[in-house]
Amino acid sequence: MITSTNNQAVKNIIALQKKAKLRREQGVFLVEGPKMVSEIPEGFLKELYVSEESEGQYADLLKNRKYELVSSRVLCEMSDTQTPQGILAVVRQPENTLEDILKREPAQLLLLEDIQDPGNLGTMLRAGEGAGITGVVMSRGCVDIYNPKVIRSTMGSVYRVPFVYTDDFHGTIREIQKKCRVYAAHLRGKYFYDESDYTGNTAMIIGNEAKGIQEETAALADTLIKIPMEGQVESLNAAVAASILMYEVYRQRRGR
Repeated sequence: MITSTNNQAVKNIIALQKKAKLRREQGVFLVEGPKMVSEIPEGFLKELYVSEESEGQYADLLKNRKYELVSSRVLCEMSDTQTPQGILAVVRQPENTLEDILKREPAQLLLLEDIQDPGNLGTMLRAGEGAGITGVVMSRGCVDIYNPKVIRSTMGSVYRVPFVYTDDFHGTIREIQKKCRVYAAHLRGKYFYDESDYTGNTAMIIGNEAKGIQEETAALADTLIKIPMEGQVESLNAAVAASILMYEVYRQRRGR
């Protein structure tokens, strides 16, 4: 049993929790808790750690899996949460390409420009899975999707919703337009979001929480749409807006 935080594997886990660059270099991310561990896709689990007091509790989950036993104190140091659930895994990052995502039919893409809040990004993936999106494309200015807070917010959707980052967001939008009609959520939208037809291949652009969509990005969209609001509210939380739009696409495709 590992009982010291000076253990090299433990030190690496602690560093992976904090450093996006190290996660990229090693091609891994971390998940915690029995739900996230149980849903790890076949072949993606690299390392598994369990606290001494949780080993019996997770006996069924640990069956036929190789794992390292660590003291509860050490697992607390390895964890990113205040109340660790006693089990933590190192998972291989998936390798998706834009070409892979665009092959999915019918396309329903979410295009994210400079989303900064980890909770927002995680919520968008989770809501997106529920709404049937076929992929997420993110500008390089978006928060790291493997940030532990993002991973927790996805509630497992990170395993199932394909995503890519792009260094050329505008060029990628032009490539997507060869297949999809691109809509942008914008305060200057000419149409309300429920006045458009989303039954064909569709992509939705959602902008930064504070600044919205850049003007040059908005200019690329085929249609600017807006969500009507009452009272003195000027805008909605980015994840809320994205969820409304994704579910409108889903509603139309269900024929209701």
